[in-house]
Amino acid sequence: MKKNSLDFWVGLFVLIGFAALLFLALKAGNMSTFSFSKTYSVSAVFDNIGGLKPRAPVKSAGVVVGRVASIDFDDKNYQAKVTLNLDEKFHFPKDTSARILTSGLLGEQYIGLEAGGDEKVLGENSKITQTQSAIVLESLISQFLYSKAADAGKDPQK
Repeated sequence: MKKNSLDFWVGLFVLIGFAALLFLALKAGNMSTFSFSKTYSVSAVFDNIGGLKPRAPVKSAGVVVGRVASIDFDDKNYQAKVTLNLDEKFHFPKDTSARILTSGLLGEQYIGLEAGGDEKVLGENSKITQTQSAIVLESLISQFLYSKAADAGKDPQK
């Protein structure tokens, strides 16, 4: 009787450990939220997407309204084309703007949508024309250091 009880608790512990590992793997792969609601595709073109990945959230006012479906490279314009799957229950004006933002200082990147004022709304295969690329931390640091080096080279007497 005591051995059966011990086997039960060891089995339960192993099962909970497996479930925790599965949860962490899905969280790390950004696949922890599955949505079975209908979506429509919208595309946007960015000069630099930074560390944006497929399945990254698309947010508006802090609410997840969709996911990044795919990221492709346009070898004619040398830009990244990002396809977004937006939830069908959310409708955005045609003059909506898209920005690549970072949650936290070094957190994951996501796309933020800011609604415009147009009466016409985005539909299937629409294109968001107003975009702002990701801010790359390394380029900001290099610009800061370059400006400090340029200031140090100036003669303070003049």
